[in-house]
Amino acid sequence: MKNKNDQNNSSGFVFEKKGYMILLLGLAFIIAGFILMAGGGSEDPKEFNPAIFDFQRITLAPTLVMIGFAIEVFAIMRKPGK
Repeated sequence: MKNKNDQNNSSGFVFEKKGYMILLLGLAFIIAGFILMAGGGSEDPKEFNPAIFDFQRITLAPTLVMIGFAIEVFAIMRKPGK
């Protein structure tokens, strides 16, 4: 015997369209954060490159990743609107 909730959610998708859009937004933040953290190595391994300690890698990129994870949690936990 099917429940009323089962009949209303018969599309087969877990989230509605807005939920998937929010998930993609969070994923974009996470990817942007990891891209900002990458690169900038020194050409010569014996030479120190102080660019690894700039604002972009130490503060901005991890902040973007954490914001992205927060958006993902929000997208998963929110109740679908009607």
